[in-house]
Amino acid sequence: MSMLQEFKAFAVKGNVVDMAVGIIVGVAFGKIVSSFVADVVMPPIGVALGGVNFSDLGYVIQEAMGEAPAVVIAYGKFIQTVVDFTIIAFAVFVAVKVISSMNKKEEEAPAEPPKPSNEEVLLTEIRDLLKDR
Repeated sequence: MSMLQEFKAFAVKGNVVDMAVGIIVGVAFGKIVSSFVADVVMPPIGVALGGVNFSDLGYVIQEAMGEAPAVVIAYGKFIQTVVDFTIIAFAVFVAVKVISSMNKKEEEAPAEPPKPSNEEVLLTEIRDLLKDR
């Protein structure tokens, strides 16, 4: 089988398509959460802390010289990223818990044992007749 045919067989499997959809939805969800944190969560926190804009918080290591920009540790953006991560991690945790609980419910449903085949029934009858002798 050529490499192109192998790749085609791999790419059209359902799991790969599901994974691609999951990644696309995850990236979009990440952007939504980033906007939520930057535009909704952090401004009230900044106001509560005395009118601080978190995206502007930083420590200047070296001032700008000529055409060289200033060297800044932007810890405000880092704080926003940590809040983003926490919200996304919590959402993924909740989703995994919901999926796990649904899988447990399916597993807990007792499955009816399969009926023995005709051969097994006949062999059981023969065994019982031989025991009676």
